[in-house]
Amino acid sequence: ENPQLSSLDKTDLAFSEGSQSLHKPEPLEKVLNVLSSEKVNGISIDFNYRFFQFSERAAMDASYVQELDGILKEARTIENHLKQKRESLKQRFTVIANTL
Repeated sequence: ENPQLSSLDKTDLAFSEGSQSLHKPEPLEKVLNVLSSEKVNGISIDFNYRFFQFSERAAMDASYVQELDGILKEARTIENHLKQKRESLKQRFTVIANTL
């Protein structure tokens, strides 16, 4: 035994030697592959979620555009109707003025 090691160091050394026999450490490359695979999966899930949100917003925006188009069409129809009414009233007033 090494007399310079404290009893605490001896316990740590014995524990680490014992744990190596029970569990073989994974190669660093395999661990990195798993971690990068999990990272890619996380990015993919995040991308899919954001794409879904974007698609929903795009669909909502499209429905808003359709609704606004409908409102504008209705407004133009009302505007044309009012212009016809005004022209009709003008003609009636002209007829009335001429008869007076």
